Amino acid sequence: MGYLLALDQGTTSSRAVIFDLEGRPLASAQHSLKPSFPRPGWVEQDPAEIWETTLRAARDALEKAGIDPGKVAAIGITNQRETTIFWEKATGKPLGPAIVWQDRRTAPLTERLRQAGNEGWVRKKTGLVLDPYFSASKIAWRLDEDPELKRRAQNGEVAFGTVDAWLLENLTGQHLTDATNASRTLLLDLESLTWDEELLELFGVPQSLLPEVRPSIGTFGSTKPELFGRAIPITAVLGDQQAALFGQAAFTPGMAKNTYGTGAFVVMRIAGFTLAEGVLTTLAWWREGEVAYALEGSIFVAGALIQWLVEGLGIIENPRAVEALARQVEDTGGVVLVPALTGLGAPHWDPYARGLIIGLTRGTTRAHIARAALEAIAYQTLDATQAMAAVEPIRELRVDGGASQNDLLMQIQADVLGVEVARPEYTETTAFGAAMAAAVGAGLLDLDAVSARWKEARRFRPSVDPEKRRQGWAAWKEAIEKAKGWAKWQT
Repeated sequence: MGYLLALDQGTTSSRAVIFDLEGRPLASAQHSLKPSFPRPGWVEQDPAEIWETTLRAARDALEKAGIDPGKVAAIGITNQRETTIFWEKATGKPLGPAIVWQDRRTAPLTERLRQAGNEGWVRKKTGLVLDPYFSASKIAWRLDEDPELKRRAQNGEVAFGTVDAWLLENLTGQHLTDATNASRTLLLDLESLTWDEELLELFGVPQSLLPEVRPSIGTFGSTKPELFGRAIPITAVLGDQQAALFGQAAFTPGMAKNTYGTGAFVVMRIAGFTLAEGVLTTLAWWREGEVAYALEGSIFVAGALIQWLVEGLGIIENPRAVEALARQVEDTGGVVLVPALTGLGAPHWDPYARGLIIGLTRGTTRAHIARAALEAIAYQTLDATQAMAAVEPIRELRVDGGASQNDLLMQIQADVLGVEVARPEYTETTAFGAAMAAAVGAGLLDLDAVSARWKEARRFRPSVDPEKRRQGWAAWKEAIEKAKGWAKWQT
């Protein structure tokens, strides 16, 4: 039997997981990363550390599994998106630190472009908004700040890539990227799946910097033999949220997943390239015979809200205690919490909004606040899916990430959405999705086989009447407007 190796390179760690062809995880290894914060709003990483921790995790996972690398049929890569890396083409040596997706240093640049009236046509081409989140403004900033780097880039001596391209450079020696990661740069036309000349001109990016764009599921060459003792084919590369969507077997329009981490990412499959107000349109994956699109809603604060209850308010000792505390009450007692601790993400996109707790009385307890916090996570998800409903109504929500283990939160989520919420047996769906995509890319499985390998652990069904659901959402929307009005109160 062949095995699959998933390389899961994230913002805080690099992981590797070995799966068999039945989708069962056999062994894993993980090594942490140390980001740096040289100035307020700046977030950087060491590209060499990204590569070294990924390679070490892969070797450690193989050793733990006791598997000869010769028995690995394929590698799938998934990665933090938008993070921007430059390296020297001749040597593969990194040229400066990686600018991480969280970095906000290019906000003035994107604001100037927006004020100049560019956002409409950029959104129609890319499905994205003009925001420092994406790679293009990071590239432009580096070139503007370093005249020598810009000169060398114009001479074709420098390569740019997101993390997937950087890993492929080190694994194979080729300058390649996949279409899902390319779609997060603000430089790719989302319909033609090619680098766009008008976007390159807007950001001042020489085309010679850019990697070749390939289908997400297909051939990316093989690893250098010296890395693992033999060459192993790489047959899938997907950005992390797209890999999670694939790992949740969300193969038909209306199927969606939500990953509950520090923030939350709601991603829904749609039938084709369509824009929806308040959420992003992104590529789900590209393989021979299929270009799949999705809508994506980014929620800034999810698990971080529970952590704030621990560290900020001190009303619970650890995040695991929130469910038991919230179960002490039947409802929030009229309390509504809006967790705009770093502004609001989709579909509001309001960086000036601030968090609030309203509806307090003498009878309010910490249990009511804990339950309101869980409801806030669920309502943010509802906001995102309601924006998506203009294109495709949600049929089912599949969940993963740490907070998906909270049964009360998952029941609240089903009640708020009015649709069923399904939690799989294996919730590390990013790595699972990369492995399953690699199996498809290698011709070992098809989509039906991947669907069969997705195993449901528990299903949460809506249990409240529609009128109560409507009243709850109305109260939430009123609180959201108050949070968004914070800037006006300060003037």
